[in-house]
Amino acid sequence: MGSCLVFFTKISMRLVSYTCEFFFDSLIAEGNIFAKLIPGVDFRQKHLGFVWGPRDILTYETQYKTAGAPAAFASCPWIHMVRKDEDIYSPILRKLFNESHHIFVQLQKSTDDTASKAKKPRFVSISKNYRSVIRACMEELQQNAVSARDAALATQYGNQVSILLAVELIWNLCEVLFIDAAPAGTLLLHLLDWVRLHKAGVDEQAHEVLQSESPAQHPSYWDVVISYVLQGRMDEARQILGKQASQQPGARAVYKLLDNLMMKMPIYNPGGNQTLTEFDVRWRHWREECTRCLEDRSFAGDPHLELICKILLGDEDTLLEQKELLGTWYHFLVTRLLYTQPTVKPTELHYYAQSSMDMFLGPRAPEPLDSILLAAFEFDIHQVIKDCSIALNNWWFVAHLTDLLDHCKLLQSHNLHFGSNLREFLLLEYASGLFTHHSLWQLAVDYFDHCPEFGRVYLEMQIERVPLDTERKAVKVLRICEQRQMAEQVRSICKIMAMKALRNQRLGSALSWSIRAKDAAFATLISERFLQDYCDRGTFSDLDLIDNLGPAMLLSDRLTFLGKYREFHKMYGEKKFPEAAKLLLSLMTARIAPKNFWMTLLTDALPLLEQKQVIFSAEQTYELMHCLEELTSGADDSKDEHVEDIKTTKIELLRLALARNLASAIVEEGTVDSW
Repeated sequence: MGSCLVFFTKISMRLVSYTCEFFFDSLIAEGNIFAKLIPGVDFRQKHLGFVWGPRDILTYETQYKTAGAPAAFASCPWIHMVRKDEDIYSPILRKLFNESHHIFVQLQKSTDDTASKAKKPRFVSISKNYRSVIRACMEELQQNAVSARDAALATQYGNQVSILLAVELIWNLCEVLFIDAAPAGTLLLHLLDWVRLHKAGVDEQAHEVLQSESPAQHPSYWDVVISYVLQGRMDEARQILGKQASQQPGARAVYKLLDNLMMKMPIYNPGGNQTLTEFDVRWRHWREECTRCLEDRSFAGDPHLELICKILLGDEDTLLEQKELLGTWYHFLVTRLLYTQPTVKPTELHYYAQSSMDMFLGPRAPEPLDSILLAAFEFDIHQVIKDCSIALNNWWFVAHLTDLLDHCKLLQSHNLHFGSNLREFLLLEYASGLFTHHSLWQLAVDYFDHCPEFGRVYLEMQIERVPLDTERKAVKVLRICEQRQMAEQVRSICKIMAMKALRNQRLGSALSWSIRAKDAAFATLISERFLQDYCDRGTFSDLDLIDNLGPAMLLSDRLTFLGKYREFHKMYGEKKFPEAAKLLLSLMTARIAPKNFWMTLLTDALPLLEQKQVIFSAEQTYELMHCLEELTSGADDSKDEHVEDIKTTKIELLRLALARNLASAIVEEGTVDSW
């Protein structure tokens, strides 16, 4: 069975053709192509069909053969789902989404009236919080990759680690250049921290060297020393270099000379009293001293020491010889600046970045990560966001970074053609992806809430797609809608849940949902079902609900009757016979009770009519008689003789009881009047 590559773009997710060949050619012309391998589908034999879902695409083979395909080729029965945002289904990455959601919400609470100086440290702190979450997920993924027994799963974890490494690298650089906006002098210090954080392997290597029996003889000894020098970590380099000096007494003076040069290297202190100009003068004097040592051939007897001295002078050829230790062009850039332009200004970075990348990569074409970092060094924020949107496999990074940059007032000039700004567009895309997940959809609500232009519209559309699997989930969705005055969605959810409950014969739940929906027609229907259930069983179900209807019983006449009828039964049970009789009579005379339920009410009146004490007055008895006559005069003959006999018997019993009660009431009332 063959396989097919489906190509799609994250910027314009649209169907281009029903044939894989034309689909491929069209997207090649557009650029921004991603490939997804679909197992079991061979477009060389059969044409493909596509059906788009809210956030994914279903791919299947059609009955149409391609030109030259074998006649006996069997059709593949599989349907494959191509998801756009696979990462939301990763358990570990879900932690990233959950934790970053809390940071996002906190960021939105920052007030506009806060002074700019107070805002900057807050934004830097929030940026570091985002990065700490990324790094925590990265470490967990790394541990899982090591412990995974399945090779494919280990590879998947490894790929996710690589993506998060790149994400954290880009974010950290954006934090330095855009959010913290470090000035000359401080800028290089931040860039050094940036490189050191993402080039931490040298510490593990140094630990291995120092733990060996003879560190100076370890094969990685000089690599560790030079790596520390390339990162500007002079203290660590001097410490390890001392191991070699102690074993060569004759060369101790030369080692001491290099140690002094490394120790005296000026490091700018942003919090000190020294000005940038004074630092520059000190640094130039130190550089001249390094140059004299090299020209005097002070280290000619030891090539390693001479190499280190050349690095201290920032010799480009020497630095390029250390490509393997540097690893990347941006490490080369920072090392080059450290030893040639330590007071580099932000406006000068783009020149050094471009030249460093060209020198380091040579004829090799830059990778997407290289282009993103170069755009950052050129202070082209929008190009960084655009390239990240294309290169990364989900919207998490660009959505949160853009939101933070927007709060820093760095994106105010960039709007999109269709009305929304860049921040809102990316947040809407990210939140829409979250809504496809069974639990992460709740996070998306807050993102929509903070999109002032289109957020509510998106939320209204997406909330209707949430499957209401359980009542608990339905209550969550309903609460979200109620808090945002989304009346139409509230009614829709309540109607859906009421219908589900009714289908499952859960009348109490159905009535509760219909009341919340304020649906009079449905409440009437369910009330009638309650009354029918009472007629069949002789008791009410869900008494707690009916007893606590309160003002909700006014939603419909039938619901009002249900509530009042239940009140009658409670009065009767509490032996409040006069009140119960009055209520029972009013239900019929006020026409609240349905006509087909009058016989039941009259039957309920029988025990009251048979009481020793007169409950119904003469006037009330006449009214009951009138109701009975009205009911019997308009009744149709039943085709069931047995039912008709029972009905006739009830009527005769009622007439007899009414006559007796009337006589007793007249006697009692006459006796009272005579007094």
